[in-house]
Amino acid sequence: MKKISIIIAVIIAILCINKTEEIIIPTESIRFRIIANSNSINDQNIKKEIIKSLQNELENYISENDTIETARTKIVKEISNIQQEINKKLENSNYNKKISIKYGENYFPKKVYKGITYQEGEYESLVITIGEGMGNNFWCVLFPPLCKIDETAENIEYTSLVQEILNKYN
Repeated sequence: MKKISIIIAVIIAILCINKTEEIIIPTESIRFRIIANSNSINDQNIKKEIIKSLQNELENYISENDTIETARTKIVKEISNIQQEINKKLENSNYNKKISIKYGENYFPKKVYKGITYQEGEYESLVITIGEGMGNNFWCVLFPPLCKIDETAENIEYTSLVQEILNKYN
């Protein structure tokens, strides 16, 4: 009986410790999306370059202390600067596709990412479309600022203390 109790306790501990935290997008949020021209290597690389150059800039515009109204105002105010930054990046890369920037209600398709389903729908967002906009896209939550989560989450290794102990004795 004692062995069964220990095994049940270990199983419960493993389930509790291995539970990963789900990131829920708040109702009042602003998403950010960049859609590549196509899925060619060059077009996807251009998209990645734009993401890198804009993430730092967007972080300077929007802080976690902002309200959603303040974030909206800042985004609208900075759209021309965002446009200039992208045009400069495209010019430096000798890439001659047009871009469009839309802020407001934009369509997002359903997406399953790391086991979490993000429903399709119209969401308040800043959407940048490169050229034909037929390639894979990048998206994150601009407000509240959650765009950096994925970058750091890639390098995290989750372990279970209970599992390590069990592995020692197997």
